[in-house]
Amino acid sequence: MRALYLAVDGGNSKTDVLLGTADGEVLGFVRGPTTSPHTIGLPGTLKVLVSLITAVREEAGLAAATPIDLAAVYLAGADLPIEVERLQAAITARGWSRATLVDNDCFALMRAGTSLPDAVAVVCGAGNNCVGRAADGRTARFVALGPISGDWGGGHDLAEHTLRLAARGEDGRGDATVLSAAVAGYFGRATVEDVSIGLHLGEIDLLRIRELTPLLFAAATEGDAVAAGLVRRQAEEILAQHRVAAGRLGLLDARHALVLGGGVLYARHAVLHDQVVAGARAQAPLVEISVLDAPPAVGAALLALDALGHSPAAEQRLRAAMRSASPTTAVPAVAIENAG
Repeated sequence: MRALYLAVDGGNSKTDVLLGTADGEVLGFVRGPTTSPHTIGLPGTLKVLVSLITAVREEAGLAAATPIDLAAVYLAGADLPIEVERLQAAITARGWSRATLVDNDCFALMRAGTSLPDAVAVVCGAGNNCVGRAADGRTARFVALGPISGDWGGGHDLAEHTLRLAARGEDGRGDATVLSAAVAGYFGRATVEDVSIGLHLGEIDLLRIRELTPLLFAAATEGDAVAAGLVRRQAEEILAQHRVAAGRLGLLDARHALVLGGGVLYARHAVLHDQVVAGARAQAPLVEISVLDAPPAVGAALLALDALGHSPAAEQRLRAAMRSASPTTAVPAVAIENAG
């Protein structure tokens, strides 16, 4: 009988779960909400995973008694060793598989982007994170607890700073910028001051601030100096993460992959992408840079296949299958309501 695996990629906004075989066949693929324990707590994480794993087994037509050999679970929020240990213990205790691998979702993204054993992955989506690995098994990572651990960047930070710069540019505390008119116009207000008051009074949902990131990149592309400065700060942060992670692993002068992922980097805004590529090559001349073009869940599946001892043909089959695969949406509403 073919070995079976579960592969989970749980990000801050969604979770993908695959059920597949060691020869690269995909039997089921479902998608649900976040499973980050930082957002919904460990009990909430487990409840959502129960629903999604049940759904993917049903989609695959897997009998209840059919055992699964390995679960490879990669989650946002698995940042500290103690968090990984707790997740590993809790998931193992559920008995979903004979063996369990648990780690941060950045490792899944990295594996989806490269087969090189020496690699660094930088994720710039809603937030920012980075991990690295060397062929000898060493890893490099950051505490990644947000501002309290020195983190900065990603779509949410960029959007908040866009609003701040627009306000300061309008009232004179900062340099004049086209962001002021752009932000006011986006919310249908005469001034950024009106936008700020609307946010304060609840007339505008605070979550809508997150919608401002495209305005930043549009202004930077048009040559606005204030917007360009903020984009440059993001590029410098991404390059610092790569430099430190690769440096800790002794890879700055060696051939290695740099995988770029997350919505901000996936968009390939030239004003950001070109700075990152040039800067990475300046600090690591042998680096091979790619922007992830596959779902990170592919990486979780490949890490499962690596552990099961797959053939190169199995990886090719999996990647080919996932290029045209669409997940079934499985939203475990009850799990979300009771999470936390």
